[in-house]
Amino acid sequence: MTQQTAITKGVLVKVNTEYREDLSTITEGVYYFNYHITIENQNSYPVQLVHRDWFIYDSLFPSAHVSGEGVIGQQPVLEAGEIFSYASGCELRSEIGSMSGFYTFVHAETQETIRVDIPTFHLIYPGRMN
Repeated sequence: MTQQTAITKGVLVKVNTEYREDLSTITEGVYYFNYHITIENQNSYPVQLVHRDWFIYDSLFPSAHVSGEGVIGQQPVLEAGEIFSYASGCELRSEIGSMSGFYTFVHAETQETIRVDIPTFHLIYPGRMN
């Protein structure tokens, strides 16, 4: 499991990843990874996560941009000091890839839009490391 961290405008984003051998079929070129995201609002005011943009790189295929409202069907409001966590996954067709992106938050009091970076994290089939 690897961990990456970024902080933008008082919002901390931590990403942990793991390869899922049980969901992968390497003979068919299917490599599945889970990622666990923890978001902490370190500001003195509440913020709401309203949108996400992911950039997915798969070493043998064209990069993909995935965009949508919220995360896992939610648009959570994080009060000052609050932490929100969720997990999701990504299927690659090659042994090596990465993901990065950003969340769009809204300052709950001023309605200002805040772009928060998601750190780049690598998705590498463990057998590739030998």
